[in-house]
Amino acid sequence: MMLPYDDRDGKIWMNGDLVDWRDAKVHVLSHALHYASSVFEGERCYDGKIFKGHEHSLRLLESGRLLDMPIPYTAEEIDAAKEAVLKANGFENAYVRVVAWRGSGLDMGVSAARNPVCMAVAAWEWGSYYGDAKWQGAKLDVAKWKRPSPETIPTAAKAAGLYMICTMSKHAAEAKGCSDALFMDWEGYVAEATGANIFFVKDGEIHTPMADRFLNGITRQTIIQMLRDKGLTVHERRILPDELESFQECWLTGTAAEVTPVGQIGDWHFQVGQITRDVAESYEALVRA
Repeated sequence: MMLPYDDRDGKIWMNGDLVDWRDAKVHVLSHALHYASSVFEGERCYDGKIFKGHEHSLRLLESGRLLDMPIPYTAEEIDAAKEAVLKANGFENAYVRVVAWRGSGLDMGVSAARNPVCMAVAAWEWGSYYGDAKWQGAKLDVAKWKRPSPETIPTAAKAAGLYMICTMSKHAAEAKGCSDALFMDWEGYVAEATGANIFFVKDGEIHTPMADRFLNGITRQTIIQMLRDKGLTVHERRILPDELESFQECWLTGTAAEVTPVGQIGDWHFQVGQITRDVAESYEALVRA
C-alpha cells in the first residue's frame, strides 16, 4: 500500500542531523515556498551504491550557484549525508532526493540574502518511474508549453521553478492516458520530456537534442558515452518535430526513468527495437557493476 510522503517511518537528514521522518518540516514562510528558491537532485542507489553520487552532489552545488544561493556544504559532505540516510533507513536499493532551499529568516520578499540556505536528504524504495511503460513503451503527449530560453532563466540548473510547467504538462498528459509529455523549446525544436531526456534511432544511428537549452542529464551523458563506446554514431543536434516520423526507435533517459522505451509521441509511433533493448540492458548492467 502506498503511504503519503509526509507520514512514513524512517529518518531524513536535515541541516546536519538525522531526524524522524514525520518531523522533517519547514516553516510556511520559507522563501522557497513563495519564490521557488530551491534546487534538488534525484539519484538511485543500486545494491548499496549510489550511481554517480558525487557527480550529482557537484551538480547540486552548481545549481545553487546559478541561482545565487550558495549551499553551505561541500560535495563530500553531501555525499556523506546521502550515505547516512541510506544506512539509517537500511536501504540497499532506493531513490535518493537531495534538496536545498532558502528558508525563513529576516527577509520575506523577493530579496532573501539574509535567509539561511537549508538542505535535506531523503530516500525511499521506488520501482519503475513509468510502471509497465518501462517495458512496453511509454506513450507521450506533446506539451502545449515550451522550454524557456536560457536568456530568461538559468536552464542549466536543476531548479524547482523550472518544473512547474512539467507538472502542468504531465497532468494534462495523464488525463489523456499518456505517461508523460514531450516539450519543444521556445524556437520549436524538440527538447525533452517533463523529467527525462530523449533519444531517437534512425538507420542504426542515434539522434538526441543538443543539451544547451535544458538540463544536460547525468544519465544522458552516461548513455551517450556508452553508445559511442559500442561504436554507434550519436548526433547531438537540433531536431524538428517534422522529423519524428522518420525515426524508428525512441527512448527516455533519467535517474528516475533510467532507460524507458517510447512507443508513441502524439501521432508518431516507434518500435521498441533492438538498439533500445540493448541500451536498457547495458545501462542496467552498468549501474549494478
